[in-house]
Amino acid sequence: MQITLNPEQEAFVKKQLANGHYQSVEDLFSQALILLQQQQEYEQWLGETRQKVEAGIAALDQGEGLDGDVVVAQLRDRLHQGNDG
Repeated sequence: MQITLNPEQEAFVKKQLANGHYQSVEDLFSQALILLQQQQEYEQWLGETRQKVEAGIAALDQGEGLDGDVVVAQLRDRLHQGNDG
C-alpha cells in the first residue's frame, strides 16, 4: 500500500521520528491505526451508553425504577449478612 501525505502531515511524521517517539514510519502508522480503532470503539460504547442512560431516564420519568436509598440499604444488609456467615 502506498499513501500520499500533505506537507504538514509529512513534517509531523518526520518530527515524531526525529524526536524518537517512534522507531519507524511503520511503527508510527501502526500506533495511529490502533488509536483510531480505539477511538471508534469508544465512540460506539459512548453511543450505546447514552442510549441506555436515556432509556433509564425515560423509565424513571414514568415512575419505574428503584429508590437508591433502599437499594443501598439492601446491599449493606447483604454485605453484613455475608460477613456474619
